[in-house]
Amino acid sequence: MEVPFLEAFTKDHLDQVLHASAFIECDPGDVIIAEGDEASRIFILLAGEVAVVKGGDQLVTMDQTGDIFGELAALEDEVRSASIVAVQESFCLAVDQKFLEHVMPKDENAPFYAALYEFIAKLTTKRLKATSAYLATIDMELRKLKKAN
Repeated sequence: MEVPFLEAFTKDHLDQVLHASAFIECDPGDVIIAEGDEASRIFILLAGEVAVVKGGDQLVTMDQTGDIFGELAALEDEVRSASIVAVQESFCLAVDQKFLEHVMPKDENAPFYAALYEFIAKLTTKRLKATSAYLATIDMELRKLKKAN
């Protein structure tokens, strides 16, 4: 219940989420998600550290309990836009979105999906704010470099 993603659900909903999930143990270097693969799972980091890798370049690492990855591709039924690789021994909860929809159809479980989408919207907003702040910093540095030359 200390994982923000999971605390958004009632106990009954949480039971359904866990029923549609598997625990994954990863060693350093293990590819959890491969860029370009089909998507059906949302991953929740329970322990360890993973890296987001796109086109062979590491973009960011995640090491906080409750960090989520793979959610957008799984919900939108798209291919993975980046790889996720274990940096150190890591444990994840893999929630199978398609199985979850099978056991909890959207049209019959509106409150559950409202909580799920609200959480993902908040997560996406947080990531967009962090990205915007990073890009603003890079933009200022680039402008300084241009003026110096």
